[in-house]
Amino acid sequence: MSRKALEHKATLKPKFAVRAYNRCPLCGRVHSYMRKFNMCRCCFRKLAREGKIPGVVKASW
Repeated sequence: MSRKALEHKATLKPKFAVRAYNRCPLCGRVHSYMRKFNMCRCCFRKLAREGKIPGVVKASW
């Protein structure tokens, strides 16, 4: 889990635009963030399995 200070720091506007980074609003994870769903892959998988993300189904072929 991320510290509260780092979560707060991610919401602030950086001095330089290059320094901005995305963080999952649910768990605070920095890596493997998906912009389309605004969450990390871990939270995405969990919510998709529960059926809480509309239009997302488990692939089967």
